[in-house]
Amino acid sequence: AAPSWTFQDLLEDAHDEALFDYYLTSQPALVDAATGAAQAIGAPAVYESLDPSPSGDYYLSVRTVRPYSYLVPDSRFPGEVEVLGSDGAPLRTLATLPLDEGGPEHLGFRRAGLRQFSWRPGVPATLAYVEALDGGNPALDVPHRDRVLTLAAPFDGEGTELVRTEHRLGSGAFGFGYPVLWGEDGETALVYEFDWPTRRSRAWAVQASTPGARPALLWDRSTDDWYGNPGDPVMKQDGAGKRVVHMDGTSIFLAGPGGSPEGDRPFLDRLDLTDDGRQRLFHSGADSYETVVGLADAGAGRIVIRRETSEEPPNYHLVTTANDERTALTSVPDPQPQLAGITKSKIYYERDDGIPLSGELYLPAGYEPGQRLPVLVWAYPREFADEDGAGQVRGSAHRFTTISGASHLLLLTQGFAVLNDAAMPIVGGFAANDTYVEQLVANGKAAVDKLVEMGVADRDRVGIAGHSYGAFMTANMLAHSDDFAAGIARSGAFNRSLTPFGFQYERRTFWEAPEVYFRMSAFMHAEKINEPLLLTHGVIDNNSGTFPVQSERMYHAVKGLGGTVRLVMLPHESHGYRARESVLHTVWEMFDWMSRHVKERQPNALVP
Repeated sequence: AAPSWTFQDLLEDAHDEALFDYYLTSQPALVDAATGAAQAIGAPAVYESLDPSPSGDYYLSVRTVRPYSYLVPDSRFPGEVEVLGSDGAPLRTLATLPLDEGGPEHLGFRRAGLRQFSWRPGVPATLAYVEALDGGNPALDVPHRDRVLTLAAPFDGEGTELVRTEHRLGSGAFGFGYPVLWGEDGETALVYEFDWPTRRSRAWAVQASTPGARPALLWDRSTDDWYGNPGDPVMKQDGAGKRVVHMDGTSIFLAGPGGSPEGDRPFLDRLDLTDDGRQRLFHSGADSYETVVGLADAGAGRIVIRRETSEEPPNYHLVTTANDERTALTSVPDPQPQLAGITKSKIYYERDDGIPLSGELYLPAGYEPGQRLPVLVWAYPREFADEDGAGQVRGSAHRFTTISGASHLLLLTQGFAVLNDAAMPIVGGFAANDTYVEQLVANGKAAVDKLVEMGVADRDRVGIAGHSYGAFMTANMLAHSDDFAAGIARSGAFNRSLTPFGFQYERRTFWEAPEVYFRMSAFMHAEKINEPLLLTHGVIDNNSGTFPVQSERMYHAVKGLGGTVRLVMLPHESHGYRARESVLHTVWEMFDWMSRHVKERQPNALVP
């Protein structure tokens, strides 16, 4: 069985396999920078990576090998993990990685056996790696899912277990892409585990010199709790060029978003690993948005921050943390003075079931209070395990407004207001999508009600739009409610039977929950879409699930049922739009669609 997600741009036949080998086969070599002389290392192969040990005496080689798959991308192909000597000769095969045709990593699936080999920084030649204790299947009931092992040169025998975890070791531990982060002392390891169904995460500190000893718990929390986010470790490069955790004695530094009911206020903390003592070194001002870029000295006595406000563009400052003394490092002027006068504020409202919601309301230059404008609501749904996390405020009203690409914020130049990042929580954990439609409609209605209550919008002149899963949301909103005058769906998926082994955070298959897939598929309810819908899609979209045919078939359905719909296919574009011609045309389509079907719409009437 191979219950994998739907992927695109895959190998299709033996000719593709031959081309894959031809273009990706390489011969590693050491090159003398002074003379240009090259010395071959190892044999030609399809290498995923070739990483020297800190001592320079060994290489960690990861090669892609046959048989290839026509179902999954090359990152899931079989592999061979080996240690090579300094001359490139193989010393030991560490693992034969099987073909991975399982479920998505963000839902807890992993390749069976050993994975994620890397060198331990700070010591000459010691490997660290992970072993799945559940065969990589999160559905199995086991006391521990993963363990971390180390193996020192000369790489004989079995590895030494450093720690094992109840839940899955994070594929992106602390957001850095490693299951283990090593401190610059070469001794301290930070380990992150995560359980997707409950959203629980734990972080541990482990000392490599005492493998098997009980690790120190740094935190145990829900990742849905934005306000309680403890931050990510500040990283640096060591002398060998490896990424390590910045340490000052037994302390590490954590930079976090600083979520609060008033919005994000980023911070920098010092955390002592010996006694769990936490000291706040820096906290963004309440009237600005300031993020920590890096530490200017080992003890974080001086740090570099990036400061911006809703009216001032981002600039860098050197800050003395003891007294908040600041020295400006840059003086970048407003890169888009044409947007001067646009205002932004956080607005707060509630869903009919009491869940707090929020969004960022942008108003065009020259707006007069009480003036009712055409409005675009831009959103992207997100799943939550419980209501506590769903109602928390995210983002900051003090971010400087910059517009790039085919941004929906360009509508501000056309007399529209924009409710950006309108909260669209879908609550319920594993079964959240059982009530996806009801919750989605409730979110949309609450946003429109708030805009009307504030005197910003006419109830009959509010549009809805989004990209990818936001496009999916848009089509569903039009199918199941009459709160919006029109919609724009960019690069979306509308028929979930075409993604039968799961999508987004839905782990159940089509055959396990057919009624959920049916209800969530706007394609299945195209006859209910009685508002104008603009579909745009890149012709070569290779994002998982959002095949171009999704928009093509959605167009045929709505058009065939008598609805108002337009399909724009952008040549040579993938999931996002890059070419100048594509961006400008997408903006024109947005302006035209929103003008005709929202701005010029008469109450209780659709503009043809």
